Amino acid sequence: MDSERSKKQREYTGQNDEQEIDLKYFHDDEFVCQHCGKIGIEDRFTALLDKIREDAGFPFLISSGYRCAEHPIEKAKSTPGAHSMGLACDVAVTGEQALKVVEIALKHGIKRIGVNQKGRSRFIHLDIADSLPQPTIWSY
Repeated sequence: MDSERSKKQREYTGQNDEQEIDLKYFHDDEFVCQHCGKIGIEDRFTALLDKIREDAGFPFLISSGYRCAEHPIEKAKSTPGAHSMGLACDVAVTGEQALKVVEIALKHGIKRIGVNQKGRSRFIHLDIADSLPQPTIWSY
């Protein structure tokens, strides 16, 4: 992991520890805001996601990670969501793999899960935002 990028990440999200995490399956670039390019995903969330990926035994694509407050999806909300806190992502999986991601996420303590398994954009939303209602599961 590039230390300058990690430093920027900590500055943006307010993280103060100088210890870099070593991810096996993911890189910061997979979680950047698709609107502004900022890195705002929290290390503790990516570390947990790395464990989920390890247990899943198959690769998965992050279709949406961090979202800045100006991201069109966040701007449309009455209050910022877990993506804008750096505590959520959408995992592009379908069918049996989607079910497995949900099962493993629950085993790892994820208490907020969204499911979109219809249409062209299928994904599982995972987040660890303690300030939002939980446990909960919803569909899009």
